[in-house]
Amino acid sequence: MASLLNEPEGKIDLARAALIMAQDEYPALNPQPFLDQMTSFASRVTKRISVGKDPIATIAALNGVLFEEEGFKGNAEEYYDPRNSFLNEVLDRRLGIPISLSLLYLEVARRADIPMVGIGLPGHFITGLISPGRTFYVDPFHQGQLMTVKDCAERVAKIFDGQMPFTPEHLAPVDGRGILFRLLTNLKNIYMESRSFAKGHAVIDKMVLLAPTEWAQVRDRGLVRYHLKHYPPALADLELYVQNVPEAPDRPDILKLLKLIVKEMKLKN
Repeated sequence: MASLLNEPEGKIDLARAALIMAQDEYPALNPQPFLDQMTSFASRVTKRISVGKDPIATIAALNGVLFEEEGFKGNAEEYYDPRNSFLNEVLDRRLGIPISLSLLYLEVARRADIPMVGIGLPGHFITGLISPGRTFYVDPFHQGQLMTVKDCAERVAKIFDGQMPFTPEHLAPVDGRGILFRLLTNLKNIYMESRSFAKGHAVIDKMVLLAPTEWAQVRDRGLVRYHLKHYPPALADLELYVQNVPEAPDRPDILKLLKLIVKEMKLKN
């Protein structure tokens, strides 16, 4: 996993990384058949694209293969099913959420030499086809629906009930590490909500690997380790958090917890 992430930005194989991430949940998972599927999808897309690669026709080619022929769709009925965040399950079940379907869309596009980027709208991940003078926004969760900037703003307003101001920064491309981080964030939220601490720990561990200075994730890993009674690593994480975020509003609570962990460690010894 670490060697994949050490690749220069733009060279990271997002699909392979996502499949390797899934091996914690599916230890016998072999990434290659799933990668071969995406290569096959890309080959079919390429055959549909005319010379000159007109953007609208290119998007239609991607949508035709992935949504019309293969039947991928957003799983609105069981949105918080963790399987929606595992690329192998998305490929097997043809169901996903915005981030996982966008990752699939991006990786098929990359294999077809189509200049797509990830767009991290608040609360809803989409993709963008980069064309001279314009970006065409595409929503893989809704079968490749084309979106204008106004549509993007309205989607954010609807999700946040008008409480999230829309800014041009929301349309900035997200790099590969950011895409994987967002994929993991969904899984983390699901596992924390269900108090599945062991599974949550495996996910947060990867988030820290992706973004070592995201101190809130280091803190959360420490809290999960505390719940799992892994006291020495919990102590190390939480100490690192208070050292690097001295003005954190939760600092008093974390300091109290640190004292409790030290006490627990002494009792164990």
